[in-house]
Amino acid sequence: MKTTLRPGLTRTTSYTVPPTRTVPHLLPESPDFAALPSVLATGYMVAVIEWACMRVLHGHLDDGEITLGTHIDVSHDAPTLPGATVHVEATLTEVDDRALGFVVSARDDNGPISTGVHRRAIVDQARFTNRLDRLRDRPAGDDRAQAVPKAIG
Repeated sequence: MKTTLRPGLTRTTSYTVPPTRTVPHLLPESPDFAALPSVLATGYMVAVIEWACMRVLHGHLDDGEITLGTHIDVSHDAPTLPGATVHVEATLTEVDDRALGFVVSARDDNGPISTGVHRRAIVDQARFTNRLDRLRDRPAGDDRAQAVPKAIG
């Protein structure tokens, strides 16, 4: 990571919700989801929040570094219809070695829809890919904890 990676970095990411990011599309094979209203699904909202946090980091990671989400704790307080634009503000609040903390808030044209926190870990992409390859090569039933060490301690 670069020395420019420090608390206080903020970015707002805007995302216009297409019909394919609504609850019925979240898990199409589930009749339970299919029966729900066509509003922004919480799962897709979380993805937009993660994306906003990743965008805060643009230009502050070294070549070969990526970040992976490790924790999410957000509310989903109001529905957002397809066609509406969601604006997510993400602020980096903590840099603890390779662990990063963010405060996030999201709103659409009608007001706030989410607040919370998110954590990400900085990992070396090549080493992480190697760990995944070892996991794929292990026989079914082997202890997963031994195959893929934790990304952060």
